[in-house]
Amino acid sequence: MPDPAPDVDHLLDVAVAALGGSPREGQRRMANQVAEAVEKGEHLLVQAGTGTGKSLGYLVPSVRHAVVADERVVVSTATLALQRQVMTRDLPLVADALAPELPRTPRIALLKGWHNYVCVHKTSGGYPPDDQGMLFDLGDRGAAEHPSTTDPADGEDAGKESLGAQVVRLREWADATETGDRDDLVPGVTDRAWRQVSVTSLECLGQRCPLLEECFPERARAAARSADVVVTNHAMLGVAASGSPHVLPEHQVLVVDEAHELADRVTAQSTAELSVGSIEHAGRMARRHGGIATTELDSAATALGAALIHLPEGRFTQGLPEGTRQAVAMVRDAARGLLSALRPEKPAAGEAAPADSGLKIATSSVLALFEVAERMAAEADDQKYTVLWCSRAERDGATRLYAAPLAVNGLIRTHLLSGRASVLTSATLSLGGEFRSMARSIGLEGAGEAAAATATAATVAVSAPGGSEGTQLDLPKPAPAAQAPASLPWHGVDVGSPFDYPKQGILYIARRLPPPGREPATDAQLDEIEALITAAGGRTLGLFSSRRAAVAVGEAMRERLDVPVLVQGEDQLPTLVKQFAADEPTCLFGTLSLWQGVDVPGRSNQLVIIDRIPFPRPDDPVKSARSEAVAASGGNGFMSVSATHAALLLAQGAGRLIRSTGDRGVVAVLDPRLSTARYGEFLTRSLPAFWRTTDREVALGALRRLAVPPEATAPTA
Repeated sequence: MPDPAPDVDHLLDVAVAALGGSPREGQRRMANQVAEAVEKGEHLLVQAGTGTGKSLGYLVPSVRHAVVADERVVVSTATLALQRQVMTRDLPLVADALAPELPRTPRIALLKGWHNYVCVHKTSGGYPPDDQGMLFDLGDRGAAEHPSTTDPADGEDAGKESLGAQVVRLREWADATETGDRDDLVPGVTDRAWRQVSVTSLECLGQRCPLLEECFPERARAAARSADVVVTNHAMLGVAASGSPHVLPEHQVLVVDEAHELADRVTAQSTAELSVGSIEHAGRMARRHGGIATTELDSAATALGAALIHLPEGRFTQGLPEGTRQAVAMVRDAARGLLSALRPEKPAAGEAAPADSGLKIATSSVLALFEVAERMAAEADDQKYTVLWCSRAERDGATRLYAAPLAVNGLIRTHLLSGRASVLTSATLSLGGEFRSMARSIGLEGAGEAAAATATAATVAVSAPGGSEGTQLDLPKPAPAAQAPASLPWHGVDVGSPFDYPKQGILYIARRLPPPGREPATDAQLDEIEALITAAGGRTLGLFSSRRAAVAVGEAMRERLDVPVLVQGEDQLPTLVKQFAADEPTCLFGTLSLWQGVDVPGRSNQLVIIDRIPFPRPDDPVKSARSEAVAASGGNGFMSVSATHAALLLAQGAGRLIRSTGDRGVVAVLDPRLSTARYGEFLTRSLPAFWRTTDREVALGALRRLAVPPEATAPTA
């Protein structure tokens, strides 16, 4: 009979052998730290450098604890690629390998947002189809429910198909699939096509659906409720943190991979948007599917449109201007009236309420509008912990209002971390050489007044008719969340990396250059980039602070150099990365998507160029508001917000260079402030421990030596 509590080291050896790997000291240390934290119910931050094998470092102790202690573990990943790796490769192999060593076979499950599954009621014709008008009205409404599952390659092949052909293929697939999961559809389809066969959680009929037993998202949730380990993603955590904790099954342990992205994902999920287009869409749905007049809402849309015409872009530090606030209040009041009009009649005693799909569509649209308007129309005193701003989209010129919480650490602490053990891991958690900045950002330490205020749900929770939550459409009021302590006990550990950074890489800071200005690139920077790429023989990943800079430098290098230069946006990102990896002389330039997640080991990537320290834009409404809040409370807003943001991105960008023990290269930062400014040391302490120099010739000489093929330097017989 197997030991009821097998040793973690032994289980790790078993799992590593099953995956065909070899033991790593950092991985072993991580596994033991994770095991101790989950057994004691503690909170742990684990920095595990590239190559550590952190997936097994947390999966092995998680599976062990879930089975032995009979406590469910939820594992969250930041990206679709990592979620696929964990769920289709790492976790099943770990579960199978450890099954003979544990009291019983581990049960695993995958859980995504509602919109990621096909709706069998809709594909069977029982749900009102999206017509062409509705198709274009929806925008990103559904995708926002689960943005982290969007893959840059999704729909790449589908772009060659007509919308109708995609929908036909989707319906055929829906009849054959066993999961209903969009990611299992190959090739993929566009978002517009997917909306024809899916619904959001608000639009779902819930327990009143006649095809409930065949419902794919319901099946996924049922599997999650009976699983030992459930794999989900940060967008789902964002929904839970924003006041909908029941989107996740009950669990006693939370493991967050790529935890450095958690606060931003929760912020994005908690950000509300209001525009004339969103109001008109809700009105159309109410008329089409609810059969009611929307005269007051139409008038409110006109009033808001008039107010937005002259509204300046940027943040409103004192709440919305009075005229705009009154227009938003008109929207709120009109939406409230429509919710009452859409309330279904109560069935006679003993009769079941009818499942009205059209009514559910109308109600969910108006309800979403009401919640946003209610939040934005609050008096200035009630907006103390809300960031409000106006922005005009470049693609369509539409003006939109936005509202985001001033802080999300209270939401994360209250809804995600309090009352359970947690493990938060990433290759970049220690910023400036310590974990406190990250601990504060996720609510483990030092909650200020703003953070405490955001522990209350950021949105108004209202149940729509027909849903599993019942039929309550009385005037809703925000309910305060259960209060968590201002901080939680935690500790951080850096388990290191198998890479020898001082011997494998050089950090070259171009101290001789002038500080970067407003222009995309200075002549001095272009000369420096040309010299570096020439010395490297291409093989360059260029990370730029803006798309304008990436394009400008790309065009300049094509004129100056004979090596191929690819620029993000010229093709699908996965295609560009494959071309970059396959051809050694090729260079790839891009922006934020390339700073994180690009994994190109070997000789194709021996030079990483960073054009400037990636501070947030000065006009970023949320970060500027947070910086001011820190300063108002006596702290250093620049260091707490801007420098921390820059340190995280720099660490992620520099981490693109060394991806295996055989990699060698140079990270060249063209911003002299990294060496001359007072905050420079904080930023460099956040980077891998490369050998550091400001000598241009040292960097160029190293690149020239690396550019020589190994066979060219091999001794002859």
